[in-house]
Amino acid sequence: MSPIVRLGSARRWSDVVIFGGVARWVEVAEDPTQDARGQIAQVLSQVDATLAQIGAERTSLLEILVFLADLSDAPTLNELWDTWVPAGHAPIRACVGAALSPGYKIELVIQAAQ
Repeated sequence: MSPIVRLGSARRWSDVVIFGGVARWVEVAEDPTQDARGQIAQVLSQVDATLAQIGAERTSLLEILVFLADLSDAPTLNELWDTWVPAGHAPIRACVGAALSPGYKIELVIQAAQ
């Protein structure tokens, strides 16, 4: 069995957990003072940075679960998403409304092949 690799481990969570060739992690905006468009752009950029850290790319994305504090931001998400996801390589995706921490507009749960 392959080992479980944890990157950036803290008491309550790890930044990335890798097992069986699949990396899993969560992204929230580093700057929650921005509006929804700014936070969505941030988290997509942060996904890119984490993909680079684990030696993967957008075409490696398997699944993204999107939590939006306000579902009326879904059109903005879709606009930015459609330019970000490589054609022919869309991961599975679900988008749900959720009560996020104050100021946060979006949270992503990501799985990517490594």
